[in-house]
Amino acid sequence: MSKLLFIETLGCAMNSRDTEHMIAELTEKEGFVMTNDFKVADLILINTCSVRERPVHKLFSELGGFNKHKKPHAKIGVCGCTASHLGKEIIKRAPYVNFVLGARNVSKISEIIHKDKAVEIDINYDDSEFAFKDFRSSPFKGFINISMGCDKSCTYCIVPKTRGDEISIPDALIINEAKRLVSIGAKEIFLLGQNVNNYGRRFSGEHEDVNFTELLRRLSKIEELERIRFTSPHPFHMDDEFIEEFSSNPKICKSMHMPLQSGSTKVLKDMKRGYSKEWFLNRVNKLKTMCPEATISTDIIVGFPGESDEDFEDTLDVMKTVEFDQIFSFKYSPRPETEAQYFKNVVDEELASSRLTFLQSLHNEIMDKNNAKLLGNTYRVYFEDLHSDGHAAGRSDNNIVVKVKGSEELLGQFRDVKITAIGRTILTGEIVA
Repeated sequence: MSKLLFIETLGCAMNSRDTEHMIAELTEKEGFVMTNDFKVADLILINTCSVRERPVHKLFSELGGFNKHKKPHAKIGVCGCTASHLGKEIIKRAPYVNFVLGARNVSKISEIIHKDKAVEIDINYDDSEFAFKDFRSSPFKGFINISMGCDKSCTYCIVPKTRGDEISIPDALIINEAKRLVSIGAKEIFLLGQNVNNYGRRFSGEHEDVNFTELLRRLSKIEELERIRFTSPHPFHMDDEFIEEFSSNPKICKSMHMPLQSGSTKVLKDMKRGYSKEWFLNRVNKLKTMCPEATISTDIIVGFPGESDEDFEDTLDVMKTVEFDQIFSFKYSPRPETEAQYFKNVVDEELASSRLTFLQSLHNEIMDKNNAKLLGNTYRVYFEDLHSDGHAAGRSDNNIVVKVKGSEELLGQFRDVKITAIGRTILTGEIVA
């Protein structure tokens, strides 16, 4: 009988890609078959996130449930960013965990499952040129890591401590992977990195000097590749060359994630983000001038230590000026091994909560106003998902989620869709071509 594998993934797109790598290695090398029921699994993995405190608490809650209901002799492994920073502490707190595998050690998955109580969390381990086996969660698009780790020193962020120094993956490997994905049916690729537009800063060996803009140019020459997406660019590295290529290259999807974090220059300095409010708005203005159809999403932290009412008003001012199409907003969460956990002037929890509520309410107003203008527009949609209500869903070039009545024959297809109904997160339309 086949061995059954269950994986729960918490966190970002990088974690999702790491999960795909682990599935590929374990199915190809160890003969595992995926299951959606952990109770029948022979191996249970939880791929963790540590960016905020809540996912860490969720980890131990989930582990307790897994241990209580798993079948006898099933193994439990903890992987990802929380594994990197807690390491042996995980096994001390949950002694039934069989192994711990850090975010920078994914290529060791097929080895560590055979080592009881092993802890592999070397954040300097380099698998940037490791040839992973193939697994994709979607046959219609492919995720490609272009770098690993992070060289930034943002005072609130634990990622450099869990994923190590930034190393770029050689462009030849990225291009070959993109060509392979296209050859088996993918029309869209999604490039992943902590700071994708810092690509090329450091390689593990001698490689041609290629920056992110040049990488985009080279990828766009792949004939059957129709769309290129990426996340997350850093505002500090959004130079004119990058914005001009984004705006003029028809294969680059016209949606940009620009993590603001705060609209206050003072808070941005305390966060060590490397740019000011004025720089961020300057980059947005250039982007909107050159590419008015582009949508812009962002990340925002409220209640950072020392954030005054005036600082929060600066964030609201940027919100009103930019009118982001999507935001991911959170209250500041102190993380271990970060500078900000020692900062004074902690913002009162109730005040931080009220600021977050106000910010999100403002964003909803902006979304409702701007989405209403989309009624009657026509978008070219790439269909990827089926909904249980008899609809197929996909995304426009500028990342608008659209659903239409339809079934499997639409998946992997491009269609022109006219918007007939407006929702806050998803629009409804009808196919016109």
